[in-house]
Amino acid sequence: MAKVLAILGSYRRGGITDQAVDAVLEGARAAGAETGKIYLVEQHIEFCKNCRACSQQQGFTPGRCVHHDDMQSVLREIEDANAIVLGSPVNYYNVTAVFRKFMERLLGFAAYWPWGRNLGPKLRSRVLHKNAVLVCSSAMPGPFIPLATSAPGALRLTAKMLGAAPVGKLWIGSAAVLPDQQLPPRTRAKAISLGRKLA
Repeated sequence: MAKVLAILGSYRRGGITDQAVDAVLEGARAAGAETGKIYLVEQHIEFCKNCRACSQQQGFTPGRCVHHDDMQSVLREIEDANAIVLGSPVNYYNVTAVFRKFMERLLGFAAYWPWGRNLGPKLRSRVLHKNAVLVCSSAMPGPFIPLATSAPGALRLTAKMLGAAPVGKLWIGSAAVLPDQQLPPRTRAKAISLGRKLA
């Protein structure tokens, strides 16, 4: 049975991004997959120290971080999944700070960058062995999300660092009109359809 895991960078449960991710997971379950969801705001993940200790070891095995927090258990869950869903609202024209903190901690997991190498990090593997769906919401109209924000690029880069190729995306606009806004039926149907592609 396939396992689909969602990583959510929202600060609150039940918002538009959370509803959309739930709909993606609903579609995956309907197609026979096991699903799970991680709220990054509920994990103890320290900020990256930029010490690069995690990126010194060459090869496919991820490097070890100097921090002892929840990041390793999150990464183990991701490694055990066959497909992932990455979701974040837009805050100040990018993904949320909690998602960015998670993203920055992926260096040693994804790349080898020894001291003395001036060309930047080298990916441990270029094989994208998982599929991913990317979900992003914003107060601005949906078509402006990839034009006016860096959030889609951050989600794509995160997917790549986790060895996942995006097979679908959901940019949800006008997501801050009401305090308890509900996901529009058409958007929910699209999210369910994307979830089926991950199963």
